[in-house]
Amino acid sequence: MFDYRLKVFHAVASRSSFTKASEELNISQPAVTKHIKEIESQLNTKLFDRKGTSIQLTQSGKILFDYVEKIRNIYRDLEFEIGQINQQQKGKLIIGASTTIAQYILPEILATFKSYYKDIKVELIAHNTEIISEQLKEGKIDLGIIEGESQSSFFEYKRFRRDEIVLVAKASHLLANKNITLKDLYTIDLVFREPGSGSLEFIQNRLREKGIGIDELNIVMQLGSSESIKNYLLHSESMAFLSISTVLNELKNNQLSIIDIKNFSIERNFHFILPKGEQSELIKLFLQFVGSI
Repeated sequence: MFDYRLKVFHAVASRSSFTKASEELNISQPAVTKHIKEIESQLNTKLFDRKGTSIQLTQSGKILFDYVEKIRNIYRDLEFEIGQINQQQKGKLIIGASTTIAQYILPEILATFKSYYKDIKVELIAHNTEIISEQLKEGKIDLGIIEGESQSSFFEYKRFRRDEIVLVAKASHLLANKNITLKDLYTIDLVFREPGSGSLEFIQNRLREKGIGIDELNIVMQLGSSESIKNYLLHSESMAFLSISTVLNELKNNQLSIIDIKNFSIERNFHFILPKGEQSELIKLFLQFVGSI
């Protein structure tokens, strides 16, 4: 129901990239550009400014983005209120999520879900990807949401949302806001997540594709959460690869800075992980809700 051109605009604005929006929507980049130009023509305004290879919202673009967010929420409210007429949902849903997702992404989603389905009890369990997978296999949780890359034949996997992992350091670091090369990683003190972490697995695989084994790097510390790593970085000259979702506030408050690596980026998908076979009505409801956000 949501106007497709506005969906395209929202994807470009959220990702700050025409290319990434085209990948997310599975359409060509010229098609993305065409939709944006149609909106600009209709509103008689410019929505994006180009600065080198990056884009930024203009003042008109920021206004439109705020309204698009409101429109998306109105459509979501409409669809769910109509869909719940004469239906009463009850029960308990136990969700297991890897640490990054549980701490930075799910709380807002669960609060909104609870506002619609007051009679559904939701329990959220946070662990690393390896443990969440084990708990699902043992039937201790109803579904999982993970950030790891490995997949098991025991489960069914559905995409949850896209994410990007970035290299960060404290804002006062000598290399803050500068570009480095992959070879420079060998000279940097690095902090990583603990073994079993989905983020660690993903970073390790991407670096290995470039011929870099993390055991060759100078790992000064491995910590069990993104919060621990961020606090460590603020008091050291080390750097760390972290999900962009975990550092938004620190970037906004100029506490941490992104260190760009030339010709290298790490993008991934978070996934729902489900037992194979027919899913319960509560799981179907939750998946449908999240898909509408």
